[in-house]
Amino acid sequence: MAIEVNGKSFETDEEGYLVNLSDWEPGVADVMAKEDDLELTEEHWDIINFLREYYEEYQIAPAVRVLTKAVGKKLGKEKGNSKYLYALFPYGPGKQACRFAGLPKPTGCI
Repeated sequence: MAIEVNGKSFETDEEGYLVNLSDWEPGVADVMAKEDDLELTEEHWDIINFLREYYEEYQIAPAVRVLTKAVGKKLGKEKGNSKYLYALFPYGPGKQACRFAGLPKPTGCI
């Protein structure tokens, strides 16, 4: 499978995650969001950028529980809770947000 972004083709696996993580660019997230009927806001980008920084530091995509705690620590308690994250990423803040961020599926996600 592949998605088209600005005339470039990006290969994805059967679940829609980028095959080559280094291919990611912001337009990838925009296309994936449109496919999921979402319009990315500044709040979405806060989480996407946070995930990319987290992955760069730890070389792992965090499970939802870890994500929630880490977001709360860095971005504040009002953003570090499941209700807020699920409102932004209704298909799951771990899976959907990591997919938009060009990261692999978090460990422990089905």
